Amino acid sequence: MAEVSQATSRGAVFADKVRLGFVASPAPEAQAALKKFAKRYGAVDPSSATVIVALGGDGLMLSTLHRFMGTEVPIYGMHRGSVGFLMNEFIEDDLPERVANAKLSIIHPLKMQVENMAGETLNALAVNEVHLFRQTAQSARLSISVDGKERIGELVADGVLVATPAGSTAYNFSAGGPILPLKAKLLALTPISPFRPRRWRGALLSNKAHVKITVQEAGKRPVSAVADHAEFRNVLSVSIREERAIGLKLLFDPGHALEERILAEQFRF
Repeated sequence: MAEVSQATSRGAVFADKVRLGFVASPAPEAQAALKKFAKRYGAVDPSSATVIVALGGDGLMLSTLHRFMGTEVPIYGMHRGSVGFLMNEFIEDDLPERVANAKLSIIHPLKMQVENMAGETLNALAVNEVHLFRQTAQSARLSISVDGKERIGELVADGVLVATPAGSTAYNFSAGGPILPLKAKLLALTPISPFRPRRWRGALLSNKAHVKITVQEAGKRPVSAVADHAEFRNVLSVSIREERAIGLKLLFDPGHALEERILAEQFRF
């Protein structure tokens, strides 16, 4: 998700041609908005919509992005949940016109490939981040390679994560990692509560980097791997890279694009 292109959706999506499909979180305010919008603007099945309107918070947006991944249908979020970093302001009026004039951001997810202790190879995609975390009271013991070269022979920590620019304001930032500008062709590699080496605070990597994390003493110090909502336990190794074959389309109101939100987040106190 490191490279993002910004363009207007005008010319590709027009208010009089928009077919809106709605999805909503279970929250009462989101469900109420769903009924109101469907009645006011009409609604088609999301599978045949030209634009998906997601009503909820960032959790709902993430699940919607995963649900429609690969369809190339743009998603316009409206804040009806607890956290709305990826959402537009909730306004009831002129929804088709707002969608038609919205700015388009194209983001690329991370692909996680896991080898586990059962000998399985498992895959998942992440919009925000991939993270590894200890499963027991004992710290994880990990080694990290970038593009085939070992960079850390032993990281003793609760875990480690690789975040996209759009995901850099979430778990990555809470773990002490940097906020990345949306157009930066970078990924953030951030340790989670590191014990050794104590002074290592992470690294900035090219979005073309291939990161491999190997679990040492996996039987004694089991580790899980998580890509957004997909969790795999008892992993031996995890490979992470940007999946450029998939482009996720998000729509934002002018002046409130995702790039501006990430920049503004760096000046909040």
